[in-house]
Amino acid sequence: MNIQRVMVIGAGQMGSGIAQVCAQAGFDVKLNDMKQEFYERGIGVITKNLTRDVEKGRKTEEDKAAILNRITMSLDLKDAHDVDIIIEAAVENMEIKQSIFKQLDEIAPEHAILATNTSSLPITEIAAVTKRPEQVIGMHYMNPVPVMKLVEIIRGLATSDAVYQAVEDMTKKLDKTPVEVNDFPGFISNRILLPMINEAVYALYEGVATKEAIDDVMKLGMNHPMGPLTLADFIGLDTCLYIMEVLHEGLGDSKYRPCPLLRKYVAAGWLGKKSGRGFYVYE
Repeated sequence: MNIQRVMVIGAGQMGSGIAQVCAQAGFDVKLNDMKQEFYERGIGVITKNLTRDVEKGRKTEEDKAAILNRITMSLDLKDAHDVDIIIEAAVENMEIKQSIFKQLDEIAPEHAILATNTSSLPITEIAAVTKRPEQVIGMHYMNPVPVMKLVEIIRGLATSDAVYQAVEDMTKKLDKTPVEVNDFPGFISNRILLPMINEAVYALYEGVATKEAIDDVMKLGMNHPMGPLTLADFIGLDTCLYIMEVLHEGLGDSKYRPCPLLRKYVAAGWLGKKSGRGFYVYE
């Protein structure tokens, strides 16, 4: 299975990063979003990243121009009619993802692979709305995409070996490290990371230590690059809560119960860095 033409759905932080690494690897990329302003914001982020690479001597101006030339704007899902793989990076909501996949199933060529960048939702459930469940797969990139090496490749119940192999090969061409994972709530990354963050929130909630102390213990004692509460602020507390709810519901174990303090912060609109306040205050 030869992948050359790629479509990325969603020009936000994850989608623009995926489009950038695909274009850097020589793939022709259609970057799709609902409005031109969303696309322009995404291409602006890509341009900024590439400009930084030029300034640091990692790329030339010619490299930058060639990469940007490989990315074209798409404002209609019908543009998927001639691509080899579609990587969906829309909002983390099952109904929205199923709606997109249903439409793509009708539009995309018969051979096309339908991939999702979901961080926690079941691949099998997304695949079930299509007539090609064997060609549906999870490609969970890490944030920020241009920097982070890992891609979790998640097999749905029906995903074929040929599709898995094609996606693994493509991932290596992107200079990423693929890791094969089966379809369980939270996969591997978030099944381990989010309960750790949730436990840190519980430690704060119960008054075991201050937020600074909790973060320092994990940074200085466990050699983590940032503490779990700082990391939660960067991920977004609403996203953290959502993934904990997926784990709690999907695995049915009380150890995944979201901390009440996490719920309270999200209810207050304290969502972390993006809202200006989470566990810490951001200017």
